[in-house]
Formats: sequence, C-alpha cells, structure tokens
Amino acid sequence: MVKIDNLTTEKRNEKTLHLDEMNGVELAQIMNEEDAKVSQAVGEIVPMIGEAIEIIAAAFKKGGRLIYTGAGTSGRLGVLDAVECVPTFGVAPEQVVGLIAGGEKAFVLAVEGAEDSEQLGIDDLKKINLNADDVVVGIAASGRTPYVIAGLEYANEIGAATIAVTCNKNSLVGKASKLPLEIDAGPEVLTGSTRLKSGTAQKMILNMLSTGAMVRTGKAYKNLMVDVLQTNIKLVERAKNIVMEATGVERAVAEKALLASNNHPKLAIVMLLADCSAADAKIRLEKAEGFVSKAII
Repeated sequence: MVKIDNLTTEKRNEKTLHLDEMNGVELAQIMNEEDAKVSQAVGEIVPMIGEAIEIIAAAFKKGGRLIYTGAGTSGRLGVLDAVECVPTFGVAPEQVVGLIAGGEKAFVLAVEGAEDSEQLGIDDLKKINLNADDVVVGIAASGRTPYVIAGLEYANEIGAATIAVTCNKNSLVGKASKLPLEIDAGPEVLTGSTRLKSGTAQKMILNMLSTGAMVRTGKAYKNLMVDVLQTNIKLVERAKNIVMEATGVERAVAEKALLASNNHPKLAIVMLLADCSAADAKIRLEKAEGFVSKAII
C-alpha cells in the first residue's frame, strides 16, 4: 500500500503555509487561484475522458448500467451524480447507480472503517447483480481506497468495463481499472482536505462522463435536455420552454403538444417538427434510437 505521506493530495501547499493568518478576502483569493488549476489538470486528460464517455454510452446502448463506487466525499459525489441523472435525462434509477462505502446512511454521516473493507466493496456490487454489460467507475481522491480497489478488481473478474477517477497519478485504484482517469491539481489549500480541489476535479469528471454518455445516446436535441422529467413546477415550465426553443412554436402550441405526448418533451418536439401524431413520433424515435435529429428527417 502506498504511504499516505507520498500522495500529492496529502502534501502541504507552499502557498498556504500561513492559511490561519489570512483574512476572508485573502482566503477566498488563494482558494480561487488554486481552484483554477483544477480545470487545467482535468483538461490534460480530456482524450481519455472522451474514451470513457464512449465506453459508457456503448454500455447504455446494450442495456448496461453506469455504477459509481466510492467512499466519503468521493462516494457522495458518485451518489449525487447518479441521483441527478434521473430528472435530467428521464432514465430509470437503476441505469445510473451510486454506491458509497457504508450504505446510504454514510451519505450524511461517516461510517467508520467502511472504506477500508475490501469485502464490502465486492458485496455492494454483488447486491446489485453486477454483470459484464455494466461499467464500474471507482472514485477515490487518494487512489488507494480498499473498498474501491476491491470493487474494481471484482468488476474486472465479472467482465465489466472499469474506469478509475483519482487525484493521484499511478495510483492503486488506477491500476485496478482498465481505464484510469488520473489528474494532479497539486496539494490542497487545507492539507489533506480532498473535498476541495480533488472534490471539484472529481465532480467535473463525473459531470463529463454522465452528461457525455447521455448525449451520445440521444438524451439531447442540439443543447436541450429533451428527456427532462417534470417533477416540479420549475421543470414543468422548463419542458414547455424546451419544446418552444426546439420548434419555434408559441407557448399554447407547445402546451398542446406536450399534452398530446403525455408530457414527453422529446415526443412533442418530434410531433411538431415532423408534423406527425404521437404514435408516429414514437415509432420515428425508436427507429432513430432516441435521437430527435434523426427522427425528424
């Protein structure tokens, strides 16, 4: 096991040795300066992130799932991304799954020792019946979390695709995956607090993975989220605006189309752009594998 002292995420930041003497403006300034390094670090592995997007999209097309696994902040970020995919892209909760060491209760309260359990990392994947069509993304800022490493190794044995998201290069988590996405944004402002730059980097990468894969499977038309679920007043209005933006119709026409489509923005858009019924729009979308741009030709 790699000594924690040797990890970039555990080293002291030379620019913040006097952090405790800074005032509010100085604290905000140095944190902003350090955060700026995150995007640059993530940018260095964009080609590999793109490869990961294609892997996940291919899994979705054959009925596979995207499964995040992590502990602490890393696990919470995975759960957060998974949960947000449901209303944003209209997918079933089972399509994107977030596993956190210690279970759901660990999302709000740390479960001592859970991240150090290799067996727990395997058992959690077994409970959701991991299979070869799935993609497992192991998230660990340190890149050495036993829960994550064991989960990735088990996923490899099953034949699932494996991806690692870490903030230390040449990590054990990275080596346990088939595609390591490893970045180095430098030491944290507050030594060892990986919910800061490391957490931001992980959130950026997870955003890219899930959003990219969803777009690659027809969950967007141009840059509009056409499969959004209307679960509150804001989203009901957003759905109307999306239909209006996509088709150029007035609000009343958009509302009528949404009603006829059983409140499915994508269906309503195809109905309006292809001048067809809801039934015909559904057939068009099925033939186009969910892509509006292909369904309206």
